[in-house]
Amino acid sequence: AAPSANDDGKVMADSGVSATVSVSLHPLVIMNISEHWTRTKAQEGRPVPVYGALIGKQNGRDIELMNSFELDYNMIDGCVVIDRDYYNTKEEQFKQVFSDMDFLGWYSTGDQPSQVDIAVHRQITEINESPLFLQMSPGQQNSTDLPVSLYESVIDMINCSARMLFVKLPYTLATEEAERIGLDHVARIAGSNDQTTSRAGDHLLAQHSAIKMLASRVRLVLEYVKAVDRGELEHNHEIMRQIRALSHRLPVLESGRFKPEFYTQCNDVALMALLGTVMKSANNLNQFVNKFNTVYQRQGMGRRMRGIFF
Repeated sequence: AAPSANDDGKVMADSGVSATVSVSLHPLVIMNISEHWTRTKAQEGRPVPVYGALIGKQNGRDIELMNSFELDYNMIDGCVVIDRDYYNTKEEQFKQVFSDMDFLGWYSTGDQPSQVDIAVHRQITEINESPLFLQMSPGQQNSTDLPVSLYESVIDMINCSARMLFVKLPYTLATEEAERIGLDHVARIAGSNDQTTSRAGDHLLAQHSAIKMLASRVRLVLEYVKAVDRGELEHNHEIMRQIRALSHRLPVLESGRFKPEFYTQCNDVALMALLGTVMKSANNLNQFVNKFNTVYQRQGMGRRMRGIFF
């Protein structure tokens, strides 16, 4: 129901209401929303609001938003109505791939929460009784903060009636090494003749140099210990104590534990890099199809015009 005139369309709770959950946001969610809004804007020719679902993991009061997918909606009498059949289909699909993730909320685009968002939030509560609402402001400028805000809903009494209001939530960014590398490659769209290196490449190069230097220093210490053992150098107790302390500080690389974790990490990085390549190829293919359709339509229009005059 629409708000009455005497409540001024209030959608935000008072500042004294504190947050009840702790939220960690993965950058993949932000990237998905940005891509969704940009693609819709290019298709429609103007900025339009977009809607989608947030999925992740929840452990008590700790919530981790890890991924998202789009939601379809219809405009009925000026109101946004989420297509539940479309959501049910998408839910079955993401449960097959992300079986350990749950539906935790929804997202939209805009500058500030409005009564439209309250109405949509009421629909989402039929799926999850305590959903989160993430709002991105694509047009926000002159700010060093991310244009992303998170909200949860509370029921408050206004003019002797119960009203659903939003409470702004603080959040932290959470990411993994494989996700950082993959997102960096996806975000940096460079041509084949571009010789610049990515930030992920610079980071890996710095790590490689540090590990290489560490290996050379450890090899030098090992040669010293071998020389002392052979009697070629004098036994120095102070140096040997320092070497012993250093050896205990180095990570123990047990073959049975190190190799599986190492190979898993390598596979994750390779998979994220492959995902970036696939997305870039799909984007190139989409541009090719659009250009082909444009040329085909022009040729078809020319043939029809010639048929009219001749």
